[in-house]
Amino acid sequence: MRNSEAEKGAGPVQSVDRAISVLELLAREGEAGITEIATELGVHKSTASRLVGALEARNLVEQLGPRGKYAIGFGIVRLAGSAMGRLDLARLGHDACSALADTLGETVNIAVSDDGVAINVSQAFGAASVTARNWTGRRTPLHATSSGKVLLAYLPESVRESLLGRPLERYTAHTTVEAGSLRAELDRIRRDGYAASFEELEVGMHAIAVPVFGADGRAIAAMSASGPAYRFPRERVPRFVTQLTDAAAELSSQLGHFPR
Repeated sequence: MRNSEAEKGAGPVQSVDRAISVLELLAREGEAGITEIATELGVHKSTASRLVGALEARNLVEQLGPRGKYAIGFGIVRLAGSAMGRLDLARLGHDACSALADTLGETVNIAVSDDGVAINVSQAFGAASVTARNWTGRRTPLHATSSGKVLLAYLPESVRESLLGRPLERYTAHTTVEAGSLRAELDRIRRDGYAASFEELEVGMHAIAVPVFGADGRAIAAMSASGPAYRFPRERVPRFVTQLTDAAAELSSQLGHFPR
């Protein structure tokens, strides 16, 4: 067993490594007591107890009865569910994009929010698509795209306000860069359930998007349809919104979302 001086010198990275080792032990054995955990890690029982206490505070482990052994907690299930949701979204989203692209004849994308930008995770081209430009994996601005505005509208208010507090880049003469105007638009998006981008990222390109919801009711992605302005005029938006909303609702249900 390591001596106490070595344990006192353990840094944050080593503590994280030990915490992960605790979770791996519990995942492998099903349950374990403090003595078993300390032996596995090669630390004093007091150190093992502190590590387990920190994990328990985050619901990552739970004690099986008073003074009992520990097992994986429901916090792990929540984290695993989030990861599986992303994987399911990419897999199921491909089929959803392909089906809708065939119906609309336009390009259909699914995007998720990541660190203040939108990332496209799935894409399909319709028969009328004039270009095969691949947006999969591309990072696009939240404020200047239809998908991005949907994602921005449904972010927690504190996160949304933090992003709106930054300077907003102008991509075309139609890009909204004034925070107050964008806030009003985001309110409209949450009320009406869709966002539009008319030449805001690229001149000559229009797009609309709707939210995709996960099992917990949060908007986890945006599904969009885009095309050239001459073939994607504003008067076609209501019909596209209906078809997008139906497709997004179907995908949401496949991800476990069933609105009351």
